[in-house]
Amino acid sequence: MAALALACCASGAVQAQGAPDFYKGKQIQLIVGYEAGNDYDLGARMLARYLPRHIPGQPTIIVQNMPQAAGLVAANSLYIRAPRDGTVMASISRNLASQAAMGLPNIEADPRRFIWLGATSFPGRVCVASASAAVKTPADLFTRELMVGSVGTGSSTSIVPTVLNRVLGTKFKLIEGYRGAQDVVLAIERGEVEGLCASLGQFRAHEKLIRDGKLRIVLRAEEAVMPQIPDVPSIFESAKTEEQRRLMRFVFSSTEFGRPYIFPPDVPTERVEIMRQAVLEAANDPELVAEAEKIKLDMTYRPYDHLTRLVAELYDTPPATIENVKKIVPNLR
Repeated sequence: MAALALACCASGAVQAQGAPDFYKGKQIQLIVGYEAGNDYDLGARMLARYLPRHIPGQPTIIVQNMPQAAGLVAANSLYIRAPRDGTVMASISRNLASQAAMGLPNIEADPRRFIWLGATSFPGRVCVASASAAVKTPADLFTRELMVGSVGTGSSTSIVPTVLNRVLGTKFKLIEGYRGAQDVVLAIERGEVEGLCASLGQFRAHEKLIRDGKLRIVLRAEEAVMPQIPDVPSIFESAKTEEQRRLMRFVFSSTEFGRPYIFPPDVPTERVEIMRQAVLEAANDPELVAEAEKIKLDMTYRPYDHLTRLVAELYDTPPATIENVKKIVPNLR
């Protein structure tokens, strides 16, 4: 009996060591669904430098770019062909889950079966107005026109005001054709337009204008609180019906995904737990945080359970709502 008990203990010890020892001497492939130099690529390469510190066995991580079809090839490849042993992971488009829920063609991956490991970045979107604009609060947008600059159809500078106009009835007036958000800010200073809707990170170079009151953040287009601007009201507070909230949640959910990292389905649970913890610790590594701040790269951690919940909510969206989304923002495809 004693020998049997000793053997069981030894077996348990081997199993306990199995997960931590798995990555020792291994190489992990990190597939990035975008070209080199893109913010997904920069974020993935930064994370890849710090991840091994937080993975037992300290494996080597090799980054491979697979930018075809805006990351769709990377997602399909991970889902269909990648080994399911925890040696291959990917950074995919934050739009994949909503596009798959809409039933768009050529998506072979099922986001519900991916194992979400966490994400970096929270590119929360805001709308700003010049100090001279008549619009001071979200409520003003329903009675007064705000002329905002835009890069063009399909960009967030256009999608945010378009959705708010069509769903809530705000009075944004789009002036399209600018080359980028920075050009729109210059146009605001020249008095050509009165405002801009874009990710908060795009205003980092213009923090002084905000501090001096020359630019005011009128609203955030996110339901979740943005830690950098906790007192800025959410446009979701202006929704009058649950259908309006559902429409905005579906369209704006992409920012909640940040730059997500995933495993293919069926990776052993203990390796999933190791990698989820490693992503959490690496994203909060003081050296990574300092490096990211130095180059102004958003590496805000997004929890894996939050991403998993977002996917489930997208797939719970009523079909009628999804059809309305396609009509409101056809370029979301």
